Parts: sequence; structure tokens; C-alpha cells
Amino acid sequence: MGAPTNTMAILALVFAFVFAPAAIVMGHVAKKQIRQTGEGGDGLATAGLWLGYIFTSLYVLLCAFYVVAVIFAIGSSNGSTY
Repeated sequence: MGAPTNTMAILALVFAFVFAPAAIVMGHVAKKQIRQTGEGGDGLATAGLWLGYIFTSLYVLLCAFYVVAVIFAIGSSNGSTY
């Protein structure tokens, strides 16, 4: 029987789909714990990290797009009474 899987690695993968920034933190913590204890789950922690970074960057890009769209909409509105 192999080494037990690190719980934080499992949580990192799960939280990548729930709250991606938490997955990044948990993934880094899990990788450190795995190095220290020799537990399994390095692949899960790595997947959680990658997905956390990808989903977080997509969220940031979506927010930036929204801000630019609102600024563009406000700037192009016909608010003057000429």
C-alpha cells in the first residue's frame, strides 16, 4: 500500500473549481507538505495550482473586460444636449 494522499492536495483541486485563489494557496501548501512528509498527491496539487492560476487569470480578464466595456459605454453615451 502506498503513502496516503495529502488532504490539502485534494482540496486544492476541488477549490480550483469553487474559489480559484484559495486553490493556489492550498496547492503551494500541499506541495510543501508533500516534500516534507513524503505523502502522495503531488499531481493533484500541481493540477490544483494550474487550474487555480488559469481560472483566476480568466476571472481577472473578465473583470477587466467588464470595466473597459462600462467605461466605453459611458464614454459613448449621448449624454449631451446639443
